[in-house]
Amino acid sequence: MRESDTMSNQLAQTDESLSAGQVVALLILLAGAMALARVLAVQRVYEPSLFADPNDPADERSRWPQTRPRPMPTFGANDRSRWATIRALVDHGTFAIGKRQFLDEPDPQTGRRYRDTGIVAEDGWGAIDKVLHPKTKEFFSSKPPLLPTVLAGEYWLLQKLFGWDIARDTFEVVRTILVTVNVVPFVIYLVVLAKLAARFCLTAWAWVYALAFASFGTFVSTFLVSLNNHVVATCAVVFSLYPAMRILYDGRQAGWLYLVSGLSAGWMVANELPSAAWATALAVLLMTRSPMRTVAFYVPGAILPVAALLLVNYLAIGEWTPAYGKLQSEWYQYEGSHWIRPRGIDGAQEPLPVYAFHFVLGHHGVLSLTPVFAFTLAGFFWNLGRGYMRMLTAAIVVVTVVVIGFYLMKTRNYGGWTSGPRWTFWLTPLWLVVMVPLLDRIARHRWLRGVAWIVLAWSVLSATYPVYNPWRHPWLYNWLEYWEVIGYR
Repeated sequence: MRESDTMSNQLAQTDESLSAGQVVALLILLAGAMALARVLAVQRVYEPSLFADPNDPADERSRWPQTRPRPMPTFGANDRSRWATIRALVDHGTFAIGKRQFLDEPDPQTGRRYRDTGIVAEDGWGAIDKVLHPKTKEFFSSKPPLLPTVLAGEYWLLQKLFGWDIARDTFEVVRTILVTVNVVPFVIYLVVLAKLAARFCLTAWAWVYALAFASFGTFVSTFLVSLNNHVVATCAVVFSLYPAMRILYDGRQAGWLYLVSGLSAGWMVANELPSAAWATALAVLLMTRSPMRTVAFYVPGAILPVAALLLVNYLAIGEWTPAYGKLQSEWYQYEGSHWIRPRGIDGAQEPLPVYAFHFVLGHHGVLSLTPVFAFTLAGFFWNLGRGYMRMLTAAIVVVTVVVIGFYLMKTRNYGGWTSGPRWTFWLTPLWLVVMVPLLDRIARHRWLRGVAWIVLAWSVLSATYPVYNPWRHPWLYNWLEYWEVIGYR
């Protein structure tokens, strides 16, 4: 007998071989450790290839800085806009992140008859994701203010405990908050997702595969290094689904389960407005078990975070309508605004068929970048014939159609500078749950398992490609641009 065969037999006879549960725990541990490492090392990296060619006068991209930019643990408009609000609330007691001053004479340096001051005018804090109040001429973040307001409480606490000032101790404050708002919830998200997957899995292979994908193959992990609403909303989806499963499948009727599900769903909606489709679907599902408890606990729980969002929005800008809903108004269309003539992919205006193709199968495609979701697509049909998954799957199918249809009809820029279809990230756990029964079927066939490993590797590649900055284009986009198949300038 060969030495390798002897070693294999000895390993199989020992108690040290890993069970499926141990493998899943190891995956979660590794994913958490990698997420923590990335956050502790987070820093904006400047890539020369993204700046204007100095030998090409027609190149409208930004010029390479003449002096060294200030080192920052933030990336760009999307997250800096939120960090500016956090700083303004604690350090200045206001939601305003800057102000426009009009001058009697043109500024000798810029030639403009106005000068912008405040946080967003400082080196390292500038952002295009801002609006200008037409009456007060103050700048505000265009992002929903509830999440920054909550995190401002953490910054205030860090300031009182350690004397940290976010303008001076930027790395300490930003990294600490990212750990608490992204990394810790992500680890809990994986633990709860493991419990959900175990509920529907019949094979160890399917369970391990599902958690390997959740840990390393989705864009949720990609965005852990940036303050954003997508990670927060995705975690909230799972936290709303798990207590609902205890009600729907275990027959539990405790009011606190309905309340936790509702609070999580409401927090999800407050951070990702289209997820209201899932909050509504979940309410319908819970109504089939107990209309009274759903109305008494779930509905008030869901309303509370949304009401808080509306109230904070009113306190911030003096209006109930969110700032990001004013794109075609003077709030966005002010002199010098990026949104008057958006460049690059922000200004993409493609025909609907082209946009739909790239949104699903093209350079920002849900299936082309994360082909594991092809199992979800197959699972939609597979589960509709299986009694215990039929109702849940039907709800997720409806939500998926509504959400993707909404973005196809209302947008044209793929979410801007982003490494994946970020508007669909919050659907990740729902799509994963749908695919689990099909994974059990795949586990029975070696060749199907081989295909599954290949598409998992492809998905991990896509999620890992933007290692320095999640606010970068996908690898497939860069590849097509290299061959001049596409180009947004």
